[in-house]
Order: sequence, then C-alpha cells, then structure tokens
Amino acid sequence: MAPPTPLTIPPSPSTVTLSIINTTSHITGIPITTFMHPSIRGHETLNCPAYSFLITHESSKQRRTILFDLGVRKDWENLAPKIGARIKEQGWSVSVEKGVSEILEEGGVGLGGVEAVVWSHYHWDHSGDPSTFPPSTALVVGPGFKDAFVPAYPTKPGCAIHESDYAGRELREIEFDGDLTIGGFKAFDYFGDGSFYLLDSPGHAIGHMCGLARTTSNPPTFIFLGGDCAHHGGEFRPSPTLPLPSVISPSPLPRLHPTVCPGSLFIPIHRLYEPSARATATDVPTSQPFFETSATGAHDVEQCQDSVRKMSAFDGRDDVLVIIAHDAHMLDVVTFFPHGTANAWKAEGWKEKGAWKFLGDFEEAVKEREEVGRG
Repeated sequence: MAPPTPLTIPPSPSTVTLSIINTTSHITGIPITTFMHPSIRGHETLNCPAYSFLITHESSKQRRTILFDLGVRKDWENLAPKIGARIKEQGWSVSVEKGVSEILEEGGVGLGGVEAVVWSHYHWDHSGDPSTFPPSTALVVGPGFKDAFVPAYPTKPGCAIHESDYAGRELREIEFDGDLTIGGFKAFDYFGDGSFYLLDSPGHAIGHMCGLARTTSNPPTFIFLGGDCAHHGGEFRPSPTLPLPSVISPSPLPRLHPTVCPGSLFIPIHRLYEPSARATATDVPTSQPFFETSATGAHDVEQCQDSVRKMSAFDGRDDVLVIIAHDAHMLDVVTFFPHGTANAWKAEGWKEKGAWKFLGDFEEAVKEREEVGRG
C-alpha cells in the first residue's frame, strides 16, 4: 500500500453540516460502456440513483444553506427536447417520485432559505428543476458554462438545458483564478473559511465541479462530492493507496460468501489480469481500478481520467469519504435527509461498509470464473 497522498487542505476550525438527499431519481438501461470499459459480465448497464447534497454553514452572523446537485427533474418528460428525445430513442428508463424542492419542504427546510443551487455540471440527471426554487436562489455553475449555455432552449433550439433553469435569478459562474489548489484541483473557498470548497474537475462535461466538505475539525474529516467524475466505484478503486484487500468484510458477495470474501476472487476478472502473474498484493490488478473512462462519456477523456486519478488520491485517505452522484451501493449505508446528517460518517464506519460493495456487481463474472476453474 502506498502512503496517503498529501492533499494540501488548508487547516480550519470551521465545518459545514452535510445531509445526503435521495432524490428518488432512478435511472436504468444506459450501457455501462458509455462511461467506462471494459464491460464485465453481469454488469452491462447502469442501474442507479442520483444524489443531492444539502450543505448548511453556521456562523455568528448568519446561517447559509446551499444545495449541490438536484438529480432528475420530476417532470423529466419536459427536459429540453434534445435530451428527452435521446432518452426515448436509447430506451433508457427514468423514474422520479419527487423533486428536491418537495423533499426539502417535507423535511422542514424552507426554500426561501436556500441561497444557491450548485450544479456539479449541466447534465439532465444532476440539474433537476431550479425553477421550483424562488428567484432569490442563485444558480452556481462551473467555468465555461455561460459561453456554452447562454442563451439556452428555446432561444437556442438544440440546447441541452432550459433558459428557465436560470431565468430571473443570479447565474454565478465560478472562476478558479486564484492560487489555491487542493489535491491537484484548482479550488474555490465557497464560504471563505475553509469549510466547503468547490474543485475544478474538468473532463466529464463543460464546467464540471466537485465539492469538498469539512465534516469535523478535530480531528478533521471530509466528504468529497464527486459528481460524475466517475459513475462506478470500479473506476477509481482499487488504487495504490486503497488496494484490493486480501479479505473483504463485509462480503460484497453474500450469496457466495456470507460473511467475508477473499479479494483474490476478483483478480481474474480485472482488465489488467495476466494469468501467468502471481496474485499477490504487489500485482497490478490489486492496485489499479477495474475500469477506465470511456471517450463516449466524456467531454475530454484525458482531462476526465486525470480528474479521476486526483479523486482517487482523496479516496485513498481514511479521513475522506468519496461519494459519487450515482453510487447505488451507498443506498443502504448512509443516512438520508431528513433522518440525519453525514457528519459522523467516520465514526459510523460508512467508508468501511461501502468501499467494496461495488464488487457485488461482478458476482456473475466471479461465478463463471469459479465454474471454469472447477471444470
């Protein structure tokens, strides 16, 4: 195991309160190779939720509340025609029970107190429907957004977003023009006290940003909001700083191995596996991700792969929990709004419980390998 990568996060006593919102968005049918390769038997399509994050900053002067991402809009059929047509033509399945604005109000959060919605990026499964928030709620976007999407649909008929997403409200584009960098990402200190940063993480889409929330201060812990930097845990795990364990607990294959699971089961299905190599902790398959980013799912694949590598350095630290927007394997690990916050994630063992659950997606491939071996 390589030592943790220094991230150069400035020290601060300030924290935010972070709650994870299950937006009730459910997306199925998108081929996995759209975003990553190679395909692994039994895991050919995405079947995923979409998370939103409620972030509250308390100071002696005021309480400030923002959202990071909104999932899919409830009336997804009214997405910009270009996107709605693509969903139908490709045969993807989309369902949404409630919009984030509804979920907040039902949970006792008044929409008038939300100062901003931050989009990790403009894609339909993250942008939700900002028009359901009052005009006092700003829309915060990443670099290059205004040039690409102002004006939007219907003024620009082929645009992927609606003008109503930002009409009548402040549209604020973050400029990462300072000297601050964290973990190799250009960083913007949103509240000005080191409690929450936006990170310039280009590649997947124009203006893509991640977030870094300080959840405790003594000792410091953080949650990295990955957006679509990756779409599956296998894109950034294992890694040199978080290698595949020799024994995995809890077992990601409870039907095959009810309590614990040997990590060696997954080495033969790894993209870099060579049958002649010995399966030891120094082998490449134990320290490199199962997938690589596909060019079809990235605005700039090289930048995207670089952002994934940088995110992986955060993931390799025990004081950082990485949550990507579509990680279905965290659904039964985390506590969702309004039932609690995520600030005690480390004390509650969320990382240990969730880090290797994605390996359960490879059950069919593992079984096939075992049957071949017995044959």
